[in-house]
Parts: sequence; structure tokens; C-alpha cells
Amino acid sequence: MRRILLPLLCLSFLPAVAQAADQAAATACSAQLSKDGQLLYSKVAPTMTPQTDIKDALTSVARPMVMGGSMSRDTARAAAEAAGECLKFLK
Repeated sequence: MRRILLPLLCLSFLPAVAQAADQAAATACSAQLSKDGQLLYSKVAPTMTPQTDIKDALTSVARPMVMGGSMSRDTARAAAEAAGECLKFLK
């Protein structure tokens, strides 16, 4: 019985280890982003779930910033594209 339970117990920890690795990769990726990219990443990352549409999430954060004048459209597009690549690690 122990020979069966031990491997099953070990397998149950794999998703947690994989998730920690993805979080570390996302954090490392976000450190390479521009200031605007880091801002977008920091606002979207806490809301990420496996079902989150990255483009929609980034658009909902970036659009008010562009409309409010705190970021240009071109800057927001470039920052969102870069941040999106980092956010993929969290899915």
C-alpha cells in the first residue's frame, strides 16, 4: 500500500511546483519590462486566472490610462504587448 500512496502523494505536489515556477518566470520577465509595461503588468497580474483573456485584461487597464492622457496610444500598445508575453506565464 505504501508503494502506491507515496508516488500518488508526490504527484499531487506537481501542480504547485509548476505554478511556482511559472510565477517566478513571470516575475523575472516583468523585471525586463519598461516602466509602463511594469505598470500594466502589476495591475493585471493579480487578476489572472487560467480563463482570463490577456488582451481584454490589458485593454481594460490601458484604455483608461490612454483616455486620461497618462499614456500615449503607441506607448500603451508596446507596453501591453510586452506585458502580455510575461502574463502568459501566469496562465
